[in-house]
Amino acid sequence: MRKSFAFTLLAIALACATPQRNVTVAPPVNTAETEIAPDAVADTLLVNVQSVDPTIVVDLRYATANNFTGAPLPGYQANQAYLRREAGAALARVQRDLKPRGLSLKVFDAYRPVRATLAMVDWTERVHRSDLLKDGYIASRSRHNLGLAIDLTLIDLVTGQELEMGTPFDTFSAAAHTANAGGLAAVNRQKLKAAMEAEGFLNYDQEWWHYSFNVPNPLRFDRPIR
Repeated sequence: MRKSFAFTLLAIALACATPQRNVTVAPPVNTAETEIAPDAVADTLLVNVQSVDPTIVVDLRYATANNFTGAPLPGYQANQAYLRREAGAALARVQRDLKPRGLSLKVFDAYRPVRATLAMVDWTERVHRSDLLKDGYIASRSRHNLGLAIDLTLIDLVTGQELEMGTPFDTFSAAAHTANAGGLAAVNRQKLKAAMEAEGFLNYDQEWWHYSFNVPNPLRFDRPIR
């Protein structure tokens, strides 16, 4: 990587304070017109989450047909979850804190190539679901592209079974809003939320599974996942 390489960064700093309960967190959208960093830069800044803790389970939905589009998304070539190194280290601490409680993290999505986000937007146009963009369920500029967002759930460490969360991953309705659950699902959503927030992650209140992390001067990436 040439030392002289420079980017014009217009990223707006996100709030760093941990949100209080019932406070709405802004949608997981990066509105800055940030250049896409070369793959060589991505390789220095992104880390495989299973390299920081191999016990984290990865089920990368967009690398398969098991997602809302019904097909693998461009750029997803392997079942490998990447994050910015800072976020990866924080996620490892979450996993460390969960293990004594008999719980583990299961990751559905983490870093997402820009081309995959564009494919999601194209899908909404093909199926006439532009409401999903308007309502904040799909982002045209996602923090996943920065390696700073992750979609995940909790599983039983012994059985590997997912804990009851009330809705499946990628449910596009108010039932998926973090606060919109009762009984066991509400308890489990709060378990996940407390564990993630303790290590600096912020929950997006319209999706119980979605968390983001802040670093200074974030960059967008389009490096394929392989």
